[in-house]
Formats: sequence, C-alpha cells, structure tokens
Amino acid sequence: MSGLARILAILAVIVVVVGLVVSGGINTIPTDEEKAKAAWSEVQNQYQRRADLVPNLVETVKGYAKQEEKVLTEVVEARAKATSVKIDASTITDPEKFKQFQEAQQGLSGALGRLIALREAYPDLKSNQNFLSLQSQLEGTENRIAVARKDYIEAVRVFNTDLRTFPQSIYKAIFYSGTKPMETFNAAPENQAAPKVNFN
Repeated sequence: MSGLARILAILAVIVVVVGLVVSGGINTIPTDEEKAKAAWSEVQNQYQRRADLVPNLVETVKGYAKQEEKVLTEVVEARAKATSVKIDASTITDPEKFKQFQEAQQGLSGALGRLIALREAYPDLKSNQNFLSLQSQLEGTENRIAVARKDYIEAVRVFNTDLRTFPQSIYKAIFYSGTKPMETFNAAPENQAAPKVNFN
C-alpha cells in the first residue's frame, strides 16, 4: 500500500469516526427533551389524579362537618384554580406560566392539608371508611406526585445541561437554536424557612 493510499485510508477512518460521533451527539438534545416532556406528562397525570379525588373527599367531609364551610369552599376553589392553570410540554419553558402552575398546586396542597386536619375534630369522620379510603388514596397520590416531580427535575437537569455544555451547545446553536431551557420546581417559600421548635 502506497503512502498516499495509507493517508487516504486513515482520513476515511477519521471521517467515519467523526461522523458517528457527530450523528450520535446531534440526537442528544431532542432525545433528552422528549424524556423531559414524558416526565412532565407523568407529573400532570399525578396532579390530575389528585384533583379527581377532591370532589369525593369534600362530599364525605361535608356529611360530617357541614359547619366547616370555609375550609370546604377553600378546597373547592383551590381545586378549580389548580385545574385551570394549564401547562403542557410546549409551555414548560415559560417561567411565568410555570410559576403560576406551581403556586396553584401549592394552594391546593395547603387547602387539602386543612381539610384532612378536620378529622381530629370529628371522631365520626375519623372512623368513616370512605374518608379513610380517600385519605389513603390521597396520601398515595401525594407520594406519586413527589416521585414524578423528582423524575421530571432530573430529566430537566440533564436536558438543560445539554444546552449549555460542549459539544451539545454547538449542536444547539446550529440545529436547535429555538430550543429553550425547561423550568423546574422550586421549594415554596414557607418550606424554605427552618422549623421553629419550642419545648415550653
């Protein structure tokens, strides 16, 4: 094999290797974007599951604690607000919409917490099988929401990192220039303060 043929062979191998590296890397951004969107769908699915439990829970509590109209109304209104703020895979890059969604869901969480706390004041409610079943379903759903949010946060971390690191940042600039980082969940301000403990 002549020197020129050897150089051409080496160049051909280099071109093939570079082509494979580039073609594999070029798909990283859309692949990770789709993973994050799928994780977001699961978050929405679990929030909807929670919203679907609310009417039955409110009706059950109403049967035992009619005088708690304020709490029941808060829950119904919080559910209405939480289900009216819509964020889908095409808008999870909008910080303002994402903040509205998160605040609405936190509002429903707070209202549900106050509703569940009523069980202590009403022994009959505390022993009602329907209430206990709904409470158990709600607790399970809250756990699923936490897992879905965790998975979404991780998928977004990977995707957003892709957009800012080499070589994906080059692919973004050339092929995916309209792609924006996705938003993620932040802890509610009231959850960031250290708890106050008083033993007196």
